[in-house]
Amino acid sequence: MTQETIQNLAAQLNVHSIHIRLFMSKFKTKPSEDMVRASYKKYVDESPRPFVKWVGGKRQLIQQFRDMNLYPPYAFDPEKATYFEPFVGGGAMFFNLLPQKAVLSDMNLELVKTYNVIKNDVEGLIKKLKEHKKKDSKDYFLKVRVQEVERLSDVNVAARFIYLNRTGFNGLYRVNRSGGFNVPYANNKNPLICDEVNLRKAHDAMKKTEIFHRDYKKVLEKAKKGDFVYFDPPYYPVSKTSAFTSYTKEAFLEKEQEELRDVFVKLHKRGCFVMLSNSDTKFINDLYSGLDKKIKIHKVFAGRAINSKGTGRGKIKEVVVINY
Repeated sequence: MTQETIQNLAAQLNVHSIHIRLFMSKFKTKPSEDMVRASYKKYVDESPRPFVKWVGGKRQLIQQFRDMNLYPPYAFDPEKATYFEPFVGGGAMFFNLLPQKAVLSDMNLELVKTYNVIKNDVEGLIKKLKEHKKKDSKDYFLKVRVQEVERLSDVNVAARFIYLNRTGFNGLYRVNRSGGFNVPYANNKNPLICDEVNLRKAHDAMKKTEIFHRDYKKVLEKAKKGDFVYFDPPYYPVSKTSAFTSYTKEAFLEKEQEELRDVFVKLHKRGCFVMLSNSDTKFINDLYSGLDKKIKIHKVFAGRAINSKGTGRGKIKEVVVINY
């Protein structure tokens, strides 16, 4: 199938040509145009979703990114290059792109263990989650919340992580300075604690994916020209009172944001495609302004859903920085 045909198909299906090429790569032999047209929607409908709720997750923004031609990079070759997501969080971008080769990482050890358990022992995880589901109550939640994670097996760490995420307030993940999970019980009716169908889909999507617990700067050791790197770091606070959550016990403020900017520039000079999301503040805008004519700042609108009152939620502006 020619590149022109793929572009036409992508336009008809209202998707990026990269997604068509990735879909075609799933077949042992190259599918016909009619086959792609007939089965692509089913493929999308059956694709995995993030297995945890994640404040600031990018699933809601992906269509905006596409409409604004911010994602994915047109020149990214999904059959040859690697996708890197060093602050993976809920992994919305990874699960949307479903690249052949990917390296995911995060500094949240429990999250990384959960990804690896889904990759390596999804049936064991499903069994443990069903046990949590049977016992779910406020008292049980509080007992699970104070468990010493260091004493748990990886599959129990993963089950605890998903259980607390699904039954805690607003799907918020927050730890105190000691690294202890401190979100209250949400008391939701029938929370989706064990989404076994989606967990198995995520397992299939991650079979060839590398998943690490490590600092984002490690991306510099492996990312090469043509690779695609997406950064979704802890956002710089828009005000002194807006730092509502900590995903790890380490802070990520001015010094850390400046170091991340430096990594972005190094990857840009190396020939990587780089995309970064952050808060729309003067500090962040100044940080990424005037670096190189190819590095551009765009603005998108994201839903804010962490306020305990519905009236405190709404749309806020975020920045997206790209070099392509």
